[in-house]
Parts: sequence; structure tokens; C-alpha cells
Amino acid sequence: MSATQILILIAAYFGVLILISYFTGKEDSNDAFFKANKSAPWYLVAFGMIGASLSGVTFISVPGAVETKQFGYLQVVFGYLFGYLAIAYVLLPIYYKLNLTSIYTYLRDRFGNTSYKTGSIAFLISRIVGASFRLFLVAKVLQLLVFDQYGIPFSITVIITVLLIWLYTFKGGIKTIIFTDTLQTLFMLISVLVTIFFLANALDLHSLSDVYNNVKTNAMSKVFFFEDINDAQYFVKSFLSGMFITITMTGLDQDMMQKNLTCRNIKEAQKNMLSFSVVLIFVNILFLVLGLLLTQYAIQNNITARKDDLFPTIAMLPEIGFATSAFFILGLIAAAYSSADSALTSLTTSFCIDIIELDKKPEANRKRIRKQTHAFISALLVVVIIIFDALFKDVSVIWELFKAAGYTYGPLLGLFAFGIFTKQHLKDNYVWIIAIVAPIVSYFINAYSVDLLNGYQIGFEILIINGLLTFLGLILIRRKQN
Repeated sequence: MSATQILILIAAYFGVLILISYFTGKEDSNDAFFKANKSAPWYLVAFGMIGASLSGVTFISVPGAVETKQFGYLQVVFGYLFGYLAIAYVLLPIYYKLNLTSIYTYLRDRFGNTSYKTGSIAFLISRIVGASFRLFLVAKVLQLLVFDQYGIPFSITVIITVLLIWLYTFKGGIKTIIFTDTLQTLFMLISVLVTIFFLANALDLHSLSDVYNNVKTNAMSKVFFFEDINDAQYFVKSFLSGMFITITMTGLDQDMMQKNLTCRNIKEAQKNMLSFSVVLIFVNILFLVLGLLLTQYAIQNNITARKDDLFPTIAMLPEIGFATSAFFILGLIAAAYSSADSALTSLTTSFCIDIIELDKKPEANRKRIRKQTHAFISALLVVVIIIFDALFKDVSVIWELFKAAGYTYGPLLGLFAFGIFTKQHLKDNYVWIIAIVAPIVSYFINAYSVDLLNGYQIGFEILIINGLLTFLGLILIRRKQN
């Protein structure tokens, strides 16, 4: 595909999203923006969450990592399932019982205002970093495929990327996103299936059984790693990390929970969560199969692209064909924007509700303040993505994303765990200190783990360590009971 054809395709795609936002954003109220008037069908929320949870990072990085990490990522995915069960039956009942708009309001009611603000700020940092990682990856691909051809600098690409999200979310918010995410998830899955179909034919695999046998007999399809406990991919470490990544990055994340809280009641929200969690396993298997076929195709055709460059490079080859390339572009954009748009909305929600306490502002000014906040968060994402461009070059972004999450979500894990599993109260004014010290200590433990722990390599379980340190720190500042 030429750069001009890609631009036309992107313009058409966003034309559809803006059309959806026109119809869903007619009610330009804060209640519709933040909670979709609590009337969203659970099955639309569940389907749309597939795209939002996977994102452009999964779309590019999971297939690109198969060559070096085999199917080891599936161990993390199995952990996801148990994390979603904990969300459905522990966290969602709490959120619905308290009728929350921002889930961090729970911390205020449980511990006090400092804990509330600490949790909110931890989320804001976590989500800004996570959303920026996701958008950074997609902006880099668009830069390579399109904007470099016109001599447009990366900073302008980033501004255009974020501006497009702002255009279709600034009025309808979460109400719009529930519908756009559904469309985007559909495009993403079609893209993966079309690419697998092409690669299978190119590799002389003409049936599902051929593809299955090819995957089964290939060394890169190894799933379970029990041999070396020091290995970052050791099963127990990966499984537990996956479970706690889900609990924190979904269950303690305003972005993902905001969608669940738009369902009519707790039963529908739980139905959404459970159905989504099962489907997600099979979707991730598809991405890993795609990664194996991409790697085989690259080896067979002497293609040197690796890691995050593998999928885009092969998808845009002339011999791939126009249809496959077009679906790749649609799938990439859909995967990226289905997570980024909801991140922008949830960041706006948390900042409005938790930080500036919008409900305490004069009612006549609330809509204006919400729109100003939405624009401010958009500008902030642009700045952070440009900074990432200077920091991250030859990396597999999904692993960097999870490492960052281990440090930023750890305090949230410790705070909510302490609130749910103990009846203790805290010296609220000191909570922010624990939330800063725990990630710093976790960083040094991770940095020196090989020397201190006899060769043991810490992987995604840094999140668990961080959460545990936060929990232990909170014990030190608990209030004595009378």
C-alpha cells in the first residue's frame, strides 16, 4: 500500500468513528460522559473490552516476541483468568454497592482524603504511562509507513494521533467509547484472522489441522517453563504476575472499571467480566499463532525485521496483497485507539472527580471544566509520547509496559488489599510516603536481584513485590484501635 492509500483508509476509518460519536454524543452531559447513564448493554461492553485490554501493544509486541520468548506469554494469560474472577466477585460488588463513579472514592471512605488522593494520583501516573506506551508504538508505525514519506516529523504525527481521539470522545465520553470499541475490536480480530490466513497459505498450510500441527511441532510454541526458577518466564512467576496484573491493571484501574460500571446492575457487570475473560484467552492464542507464522515467514524469506518491527514489515510487503495490508492498518489503528480513547476518557474522569472534585464546583461550570480537562490530558499525552521517543528505541514495548506497571500500580494493589482484607484504619496523612517508598525499594530489589538472590531474575512479579511492600508499610502506620 502507498502512503496516500493508507491516509485515505485512516481518514475513512475515523470518519466512521466521528459519525458514531455524533449520534452517541448528542446528550452532552457529564452523566453520559462519565457513566453512559448506566444503560450500556453488557455484551457490547464485554466485546469492546477485548480491544481495550489488548491494545496496539499486544497487536504488535506479542507476535514480535514469539521468536525469543516462545508461547511463554500464555502463562501470563492463564493468570489473567483468575484475576478476572477476583474482580468479578471481590471488587465489582464493592464498587456497585457504593455506587461509585470513580473507584478511588472507595479509598476516601475507607481511610481518608490523603489515601484517596494518593490512589488517584497513582492511577493518573499509571494510565498516562500506559496510554503513552500504547500510542507511542502506533505513532511509530504510522510514522514509518506514512508520515516519513511526506517528511512530517514525529512530533506532528503524535499530535495528529491524539487529536483524532479527542475529536470523537470530547462530547460523548464513555457512552461513545462503548460503541466505538465494539467496532474497533471487530476490525482488530478480522485483521489477525486475515493475516493468519495469508501466512498459512504462503507456508503451504492449507487447513486448520495443518496450522495446528505446525504450531504443535514447532519449538517456538513451548508454553510452560518449569525448568529454572531463576528464569523470568518460570511458570509460577508468570502465572501469579498475570493474575495480579489483571487485578491491578483492570480491577484497580478507572479506565477498565468505568466501562463495567456503565452496566445496569452487578449481575450484568459480572456476566460481562466472565465472558470477556474466557474469550480473551483464545484471542491471545491467535496472536501467538500469528507471531509464530510471522517468524517462520520471515526466516523463509530472509526478512531481518525482529520484535515490534516484524508484523508491520511483513504486513506491508507488496506480495502480501492490498487486502491483507489494509486490514493490518485497520487492525493496528483499531487496537491502539480502542485502548487509548478509553484511557483519555478515564483520565479525564479521574482528574475531574478525584483531583479537582468537580461535584463541588458550580453546576453551571462543570461541563466547561470537564472539556478543559479533556483537552489538557490530551496535550499531556502528546508531551509524554514525545519523551518516550527519546528513551525507547530497540525494545519490545509490551515488556516495558508491564515493567512500568509493576512500579506504578503496586501502591494501588497494596492500598486496596489492605482496605478489603483488614479492618484496620490508617494514619491517613502518612499514606503518600508509603506509596513513594515502596516503588523505590522495589526498584532496587529488582536492580540487584541477580546478585542478592543467587541468580534469581525478577520478571512481572515486581508488581506483587511492590504491592506487598506497600501493604507492609501500611501496617506500620495503622491506627491503634480503642
